[in-house]
Amino acid sequence: MKALVGALVFALCGVPLVSAAQDARNPVSDALRSQEQRRGKNLVEAAEDMPAEKYGFKPTPAQMSFGDVVVHLAEGNDDLCSAITGVAAPQRSKVAATEAKDKLVARLKETFAFCEAALAKLDDSKLAEKVPFFGREVTRAAAALITVDDWADHYSQVAIYMRLNGLLPPTAKRRAQ
Repeated sequence: MKALVGALVFALCGVPLVSAAQDARNPVSDALRSQEQRRGKNLVEAAEDMPAEKYGFKPTPAQMSFGDVVVHLAEGNDDLCSAITGVAAPQRSKVAATEAKDKLVARLKETFAFCEAALAKLDDSKLAEKVPFFGREVTRAAAALITVDDWADHYSQVAIYMRLNGLLPPTAKRRAQ
């Protein structure tokens, strides 16, 4: 439990202040919603900014292509946000990393919209509940932390891919303006 509390404190350190309209009884759920908005914006902007001809780029043969990362995020969003909230993920057709950029970006947007809608129903009273999570059981809080970590990990990944192609990632572009 100490580790979970420590991880929650660590995860929340980078969260911007939430609006006064948010419920003070749900600081963790509110922080998760805030992170989904921030991380979703950055990841979608990165997907939009990367030129279509670079979606096949991968730094080494062993790594995922940029398009693979976008598909992985889209699939993961549905699974992760469903696990956290208990809201059934939409049944979507599969998309391949080789499909058109506009289709991949649209799918990524759809999955962040699902996360936003599903997370809107979450409150802190349910965070200790156990949920199935990729073949094991974890608390909703643990699933939430894993999800925020996953978004941060993949944003870092796509930011590096962009820089290797001479592009500024969204967060760096905003700081440069």
